[in-house]
Amino acid sequence: MSNDETLKLDDFLCFAVYSANHAFNRVYKPILDRLNLTYPQYLAMVTLWAEDGVTVGQIGERLMLETNTLTPLLKRLESAGLVRRVRDVADERQVRIHLTEKGRALRQEAEGIPGKIGACIARDHEAIGMLTDELTSVRNTLLARIKP
Repeated sequence: MSNDETLKLDDFLCFAVYSANHAFNRVYKPILDRLNLTYPQYLAMVTLWAEDGVTVGQIGERLMLETNTLTPLLKRLESAGLVRRVRDVADERQVRIHLTEKGRALRQEAEGIPGKIGACIARDHEAIGMLTDELTSVRNTLLARIKP
């Protein structure tokens, strides 16, 4: 196999994922602009809508974000009146994130987003689930190779 055949960008799985991520961001942006959220902020809110009052560390673990990335994002959500950051009573080193009433109410506006995204990629619920499962498996396999 020649170098021309081994280094074709269109054949790289990583490029397909990378460029799909950019396409997703372009589709999400106008939808999330209406909610005054960035995509990472939206993911943080989705995490909190599933379980309110979790720690910054728990959110970071779930979203695979470092604390130094997550803290400014959460501060912006707090400035927008969507969350409250509160020191844990049992462990002052921990900060818990709680939804405000405004943050809880935003969920209703956001509930239609997954359906809009599904319509944009022209896949049914089953196909989306299978694709998500496959990409999650790829991600987990890659992470297992880099962890000690």
